[in-house]
Amino acid sequence: MITSNVRPDLAPYYNEDCDPKHLAPLWEVLHTIVRKSPSSDCQPHIWHYGEIRDTIMKAADVITAEEAERRVLVLENPGMRGRSRVTTSLYAGLQLIMPGEIAPAHRHSQAALRFIVEGSGAYTAVDGERTIMEEGDFVITPSWTWHDHGNESAQPMVWLDGLDIPLIETLDATFAEPYPDKNHPSTRPIGDSIARYGSGLMPVDHQQQNPTSPVFNYPYVRTREALEQMRKTEQWDPCHGLKLRYVNPDNGQSAMPTIGTFMQLLPKGFEACTYRSTDATVYSVVEGSGKSMIGDHTFEWRERDHFVVPSWVEQRHVASEDAVLFSFSDRPVQQVLGLWREQRGDA
Repeated sequence: MITSNVRPDLAPYYNEDCDPKHLAPLWEVLHTIVRKSPSSDCQPHIWHYGEIRDTIMKAADVITAEEAERRVLVLENPGMRGRSRVTTSLYAGLQLIMPGEIAPAHRHSQAALRFIVEGSGAYTAVDGERTIMEEGDFVITPSWTWHDHGNESAQPMVWLDGLDIPLIETLDATFAEPYPDKNHPSTRPIGDSIARYGSGLMPVDHQQQNPTSPVFNYPYVRTREALEQMRKTEQWDPCHGLKLRYVNPDNGQSAMPTIGTFMQLLPKGFEACTYRSTDATVYSVVEGSGKSMIGDHTFEWRERDHFVVPSWVEQRHVASEDAVLFSFSDRPVQQVLGLWREQRGDA
């Protein structure tokens, strides 16, 4: 029922004719749903790891990994509290697994990425293949694949989870299923996928079947080497420094069909030009320190901090020392739909 900000002579038509028949006048809301530029509840925000690490570790005292199924603290955007969203279309959280623990196997229609923030030596297993995770590694859990996590090291492991939960929820395509046992049985040796698909070679009879990359661990050591090799050419992008995107070796497209993932190097003293794009983006600081001007906000950051840039909000990065930033967004979806756009400005 429409009760306010309506011309008195139109109110009877809206409330007596339209409302009982579940009809509504578009002309009253057109300006709010077809806007001149993006507008959402997503806000710029930063989570300083030094301020939240104790809270993350305390979670191990209040609940086990098995009880929680996934012991994760959600990075809730302050403009969307209670909705488990870091941007309008994406979820992010920091997952903790302690030595000796196992996060039980399950699968779901949402695709997930893991970006390792702290620790070394824990594993994630995807459809029967384990990979050992190190800081800075980018690991994929494709949609509807069995996966579990375990920590056989002597130290806690923390990683950033990024999922397309809100997007899948919007499409009403959410499904999930627990595995009958705690672990999915191993069917392939560690390193099989990267040897088979990630070394510039592929099995001669391989046929592309999945839009997600068949490589599910992109080790940071390789990514860092690529950035250093590119540094030698000094072909710095004025907005991004040196920025690489993770790709599916099957087709050269995004490694994940719904989530774009990137790694960039900002050299010491680099001051980026202003930039904005329609894909709201989550950043994880891998190395170094600096600051980012995001809209009216200025965030100073260092290793393991996380921050979010909303859609179509200007951003500019300044590096106090050599800095490496991992980021993810919904850019692949926007590009497939012909919606993605960017705007470059001046320093």
